[in-house]
Amino acid sequence: MKFLYFFIAFFLSACSTHETYAPVTDLSRVEKVPAAGNYRVHKSDTLYSIAFRYGLDYRELAAWNHIKPPYTIQNNQLISLNGHKTYAKPAPVSIQRAATQPITSEPHYTVAAWRWPARGKVIRGFSPSNKGINIAGVSGESIYATAAGKVVYSGDGLRGYGNLVIIKHNNLYLSAYAHCRKLLVQDGDWVKQGQKIAEMGKTGTDQTMLHFEIRRAGKPVNPLSLFLHENK
Repeated sequence: MKFLYFFIAFFLSACSTHETYAPVTDLSRVEKVPAAGNYRVHKSDTLYSIAFRYGLDYRELAAWNHIKPPYTIQNNQLISLNGHKTYAKPAPVSIQRAATQPITSEPHYTVAAWRWPARGKVIRGFSPSNKGINIAGVSGESIYATAAGKVVYSGDGLRGYGNLVIIKHNNLYLSAYAHCRKLLVQDGDWVKQGQKIAEMGKTGTDQTMLHFEIRRAGKPVNPLSLFLHENK
């Protein structure tokens, strides 16, 4: 609860001043689906990071491409981004690796309340061009999981986000933590609410900050509305 108080204090402080901040390199927006409607998987990609990149629901993306839990994809695999059939030859799949891939259950947590992810002042709010909120801070400041869930992406492969962590909380909600100096979790890790997952930095931008997003069924939502109204 004290972190919610921190958040309200910082948010009100930001609203009550007229300070201006230097613009940052803001590429943290949903990319347009390529004209071909397909995406070629790179080594660091996950199904979730591809869905996040294009503002899609990972469940639809999986269904379109006949990918079942735990949603394993292969390097160089061709993924349809619009549900249309892909005619390129599929990437070779290692039968031995697929057979030994552990099956993990989908997380079904109910988020009763969201935790503020880092200490700092909100310097940019949610908007059509900024799919989350930006929180200014000090390099190395702790970043915490806003709710319990499974890490579905940890890396630097999404343009404009720098070092990024994406956590899946349940079948609807994902949260994302961008521009981190250091990532402390890996793909597949299960984390608790309030667990330290990264350190604040300025990778992919020109100012030390946390760019924080929450997405519902693939679509960005204003995190402030969830904190203030404690929606589930």
